[in-house]
Amino acid sequence: MDIKPDFQFTSVSGRIPDRQPAGVLAATGVANPLGALADLIGIWKGRGFNQIWRPNQAADRFLELNETIETLEFTEIPGDIPNRGLGLLGQVDVNLHGITYLQQVQDANVLGPNGKPAGIHVEPGIWINIPPTTNPSDPSTVARLANIPHGTSLVAQGTVLGTINQAPPFAVESITPFVIGNPASLIPFPNETTLTTPSTLRTAPGDIPNVTQAMVDDPNVFLSQAPNLSQITSTTTLRISTQLLNPPDSGGGTSNIAFLQGTAGGPNAQAAQMDALFWIETFYDNGQIRHQLQYSQRVLLNFNGLSWPHVSVATLIKQ
Repeated sequence: MDIKPDFQFTSVSGRIPDRQPAGVLAATGVANPLGALADLIGIWKGRGFNQIWRPNQAADRFLELNETIETLEFTEIPGDIPNRGLGLLGQVDVNLHGITYLQQVQDANVLGPNGKPAGIHVEPGIWINIPPTTNPSDPSTVARLANIPHGTSLVAQGTVLGTINQAPPFAVESITPFVIGNPASLIPFPNETTLTTPSTLRTAPGDIPNVTQAMVDDPNVFLSQAPNLSQITSTTTLRISTQLLNPPDSGGGTSNIAFLQGTAGGPNAQAAQMDALFWIETFYDNGQIRHQLQYSQRVLLNFNGLSWPHVSVATLIKQ
């Protein structure tokens, strides 16, 4: 019996097909099925800033700050990814298209046991481009499927917000915790968030020589310090969340291992929500067209009755 596979990794010749550049597809009048995700394919490297409130047995919290080195690699998944629809309900089959990614983040100043920059984060995952649907009635969307070694998996869906001919604006991102379910009920910890106040509940100053008070107050300040923002000629913005965005009425959510979820006494460190903005930018460098990727991501970790923001930002250059 000849069974046609739903998921096709190779061309008829058996060779993995080369990706057509977006310009070639546009010239032939055929849209790239990856949409804006096509511009992510490749290897990106750069620097960032990581902030996380984490549980601490001595005083229930510790503010960890890291200057980071990051490599983020995207690879196309060749072929269609068929998703079946119930035609009786008005939804026909759709084909998704996607890219895999591997994110690796290290501390820029702290060495690990092997004498190399200490590892902070590794994350394999997938981005998918989703065509418009009738059930639900959504426009074209994108989604990120991520796996974090601490024991969390997530799906964050959203949209391509569009393209502007300049650098993006960066909204203020607060790291102040708040009562779970009540973002207006802020619970500040000034001893930890004020760098001039000595604290054993914050990363040692020697490990964060370039972190400023402005970055702690608003991690997105790091993004605004990128040296080539005035040279950016095009920015495409991706916005995703594990919560419903309106529009669209999208899917998403987080799933945590039992340890993170905890019991009736409350979670140990449950990843409850993730929101992120990715900016794909084009700029000129000595007459050469270059590409830059910036992102701002906030994860809410729930423990001890509060939602504690974990904010990561980075500025990466395509190699």
